[in-house]
Amino acid sequence: MTYETLIPVIRKLALQAGDKIMEIYDAEDFDVKVKSDDSPVTEADEAADAIISAGLRAAFPDMMLVTEEQAESHAARGDTFLIVDPLDGTKEFIHRRGDFTVNIALVENGVPTRGVVYAPAKGRMFYTLADGQSVEETGALDKEAPGALTPIRVSTPDNGALMVVASKSHRDQATDDYINKYKVRDMTSAGSSLKFCLVATGEADLYPRVGRTMEWDTAAGHAVLAGAGGQVVRFDDHAPLTYGKDGFANPFFIAHAPGVDLKSA
Repeated sequence: MTYETLIPVIRKLALQAGDKIMEIYDAEDFDVKVKSDDSPVTEADEAADAIISAGLRAAFPDMMLVTEEQAESHAARGDTFLIVDPLDGTKEFIHRRGDFTVNIALVENGVPTRGVVYAPAKGRMFYTLADGQSVEETGALDKEAPGALTPIRVSTPDNGALMVVASKSHRDQATDDYINKYKVRDMTSAGSSLKFCLVATGEADLYPRVGRTMEWDTAAGHAVLAGAGGQVVRFDDHAPLTYGKDGFANPFFIAHAPGVDLKSA
């Protein structure tokens, strides 16, 4: 596998999964189940996962694959792998709020290096090119031929007032307490991995996450942010957030433009 072969595959699979998700989203009703950890899962999660997993296994049969919807994949061990969240923001999907995404990433030696984040209800698609630069694609989002690509870049805050993005579904007092350590110009909320992308495009400067996430929730957004010049660090010691951890569970973290003077936890 090379980056040149990877990027067209994950871009196309994200678009195909997005079409299936929107087909279910636009229906009058859809099935919702509850997983063993009490999180919801819909038929859209499962249908998108089937499309992406089959496509990745066909294209890259020798690559380790971890996907949220296949529990057996969570027993895999390694620091280089493909990782998928076929529908991040299931609660946003269920409540028809539109802030949900398709996420596919490559992790190499514990670092997300390439990825795609597609928000089908919003028509926004972000991904890394083969050279590692992150772009937003606009236009028809044709599966066979990319449209106009705009390189994206994090903001350059001067340690003045920051634009902060926080979770729609998981906002809590601990998050607010941390945000209050900063001079804040304005705040916005977003669901799913879109928060990483808002930092990547410079629409926000800081995204703190004081709550449970898994590596499949964050890897693609992390890759897009890194390709735009941003960073994702642990909340406790500001060390880089790494992947391939036991159980693929993340600690609390902070995604940010490099110009932000991070406050201690």
